[in-house]
Amino acid sequence: MNNFSYTKANSVDEVVSLTHTNENNKIIAGGTNIIDLMKYFVTEADTLIDINPIDGIAEITELDNGGIRIGALMTNADTAYHPIIEEKYPILSKAILAGASAQIRNMATNGGNLLQRTRCYYFYDINTPCNKRVPGSGCSAMKGYNRIHAILGHSENCIAVFPSDMCVALAALGAVVHISGTDGDRTLKFSDFHRLPEDTPEIDNNLKKGEIITGIELPEKGFSKNYSYLKLRDRSSYSFALVSVATGLELENGIIKEARIALGGVSHKPWRVKEAEDFLTDKEANPENFAAAADIILEGAVGFEHNSFKINLAKKAIVRNCMMALDPASQRPGAKPSL
Repeated sequence: MNNFSYTKANSVDEVVSLTHTNENNKIIAGGTNIIDLMKYFVTEADTLIDINPIDGIAEITELDNGGIRIGALMTNADTAYHPIIEEKYPILSKAILAGASAQIRNMATNGGNLLQRTRCYYFYDINTPCNKRVPGSGCSAMKGYNRIHAILGHSENCIAVFPSDMCVALAALGAVVHISGTDGDRTLKFSDFHRLPEDTPEIDNNLKKGEIITGIELPEKGFSKNYSYLKLRDRSSYSFALVSVATGLELENGIIKEARIALGGVSHKPWRVKEAEDFLTDKEANPENFAAAADIILEGAVGFEHNSFKINLAKKAIVRNCMMALDPASQRPGAKPSL
């Protein structure tokens, strides 16, 4: 870890000023990712800017449009267990609780969750080439051990995946990110927030220089009656997803009126394909139709030496999770799966 200065910011404007004038000034909130990155010498900081003293971005606000705004400084745990989230957006609560450990969720913030970096082995190993860490150096995962890596949206420059569980649910819900910067406030659709690697894998998202996330807006519709979050991993605790699926359905007499399906663990960003959701509209909620939608979602998927299994795993996970969404009670511990 390099030597660095530490300061506390008391306002969003102060943070924006400090990060805009020096890109090597880094924000710290819960510190669950940035500290690891610094300890492994993946990231260096001239100054760590503690944003915890800032008022107004650590709570849930009900909006006039029927939705809610979740503060960026609110912890993952407080968000997951908040009565409004549990009742109206249970898919988000389940996704958050599927991630990390209780201790980390107690510290990690919502804004930080969106900004966490890949857990690719080679990204963390500074002795190996990694285009995400050192642009132009190469991608060691391409011909290395790539079991956890991407099958969708990757490029010849990077096959890393985005690790968040929370963000998979936010993608399915169609969230909106609230941002502040030197040019004032703006919003960004969640689908436009994270980036695919293409030729610039070192750039994870579409935040501009000096910008800070202040909140996440959820629409009124939370799919609270028919929802499911499924996380498949090598071990049942404290592991990142090989494949995860967030599903929200609106049903009428067994017919799908609206569907939302997002995947995690398969790409550089949460993966959602609207064409698959449109395909399901006005169709019967059954395994055959869900399998057909899965084929649309996974169109173009390409695996590598150690992760090709993820393509078939993802298809089965989509079908299973959609069936689980028909009966959310099936997700309780000890319940018999629907499929």
